[in-house]
Amino acid sequence: MLSHIKAATSHGLPESMREELRTARRERGWSQAELGRRVGLPQTHISGIESGKVVPRFDTILELVRVLGYDLLMVPRSLVPVAQALVRDHRHPQASQYADEGERPLYADES
Repeated sequence: MLSHIKAATSHGLPESMREELRTARRERGWSQAELGRRVGLPQTHISGIESGKVVPRFDTILELVRVLGYDLLMVPRSLVPVAQALVRDHRHPQASQYADEGERPLYADES
């Protein structure tokens, strides 16, 4: 195994995070090779991260997230449902409970 690739352990990235990375990459129309080029990693490493076979270093996660136009944020566990609702409403504003009423939440994105 290459020295910069470590085998997955039970402390790997959660499936939901791997899916978010994969979805963000695909939304940009990038292949794994293109994302790898942008962060300086081989395509096989990106594939391994997305499949869960490779556990990336923290700085690698930060770079992937940054290049994909996202950010990591520490949120108190008690506020996780609120943060998830904000993200959900941002991604799918038409699915919001307010869609039929013509109203928008105060935190809704205007774009």
